[in-house]
Amino acid sequence: MITVKKLEVGYDRRAVAAPIDGTINAGSLTAVIGANGAGKSTFLKTLAGLQSPIAGNIIFNSAETGKKRPRLAYLPQQAELDRTFPIRVFDLVAMGCWPQSGLFGGINRESRNQVEQALDTVGMTEMAYSSVGELSGGQLQRALFARLLIQQAPLIMLDEPFTGIDSQTIALLLQVIQQWYQQGKTVIAVLHDISMVAEHFPQVLFLSQDQNIWGSADDVLCHFPHRNHACVSADSFSVDRIAI
Repeated sequence: MITVKKLEVGYDRRAVAAPIDGTINAGSLTAVIGANGAGKSTFLKTLAGLQSPIAGNIIFNSAETGKKRPRLAYLPQQAELDRTFPIRVFDLVAMGCWPQSGLFGGINRESRNQVEQALDTVGMTEMAYSSVGELSGGQLQRALFARLLIQQAPLIMLDEPFTGIDSQTIALLLQVIQQWYQQGKTVIAVLHDISMVAEHFPQVLFLSQDQNIWGSADDVLCHFPHRNHACVSADSFSVDRIAI
């Protein structure tokens, strides 16, 4: 679905990672890992068209849109969200209907049923008419995943979707991601937990300022001496510790 050639991502014309070459196949499930500041979120935003690349090319090949960027659902980090905005959980999830109904279109019965089903999938039915500001971090992430379900996009990008949420919610949302994968959707997620990546993500892209490694989880993670630890902090990702 996506091929990048000598892609450099960053800010103010300054790249934050080594040039990236590789392909994200349609229907694949890819984790993007690396140290803080290695360009993981920047890479995701560049693929999503939210910022321009420093150099290189991004080539799309979608059955839906041809050579144009396919429809995508993008989940930013929670820190980038305004939780003070006065909106109910149901309405937040219903925002995922916009591609079908338009920005000012109403919610018909079919869309309402989709919202209710999505809320049920993530266990948020009882919180449907609560204010977003009342939610815990895990509850908010469940609601945001419900909105992604409504969007029904072939390409889904998740930026640190499990940071600061409880283990029960993580397990549930991993099930949703596996559901997308089984449906043939293309999923790219920025992650920090090596054991999670090893267990749930077949493809891995490791980013650093000096070099990048892209391939199957087994091929990439074998370079990490602590891959079997329950959780490896972002600061422990170091090119100096990788045996190439």
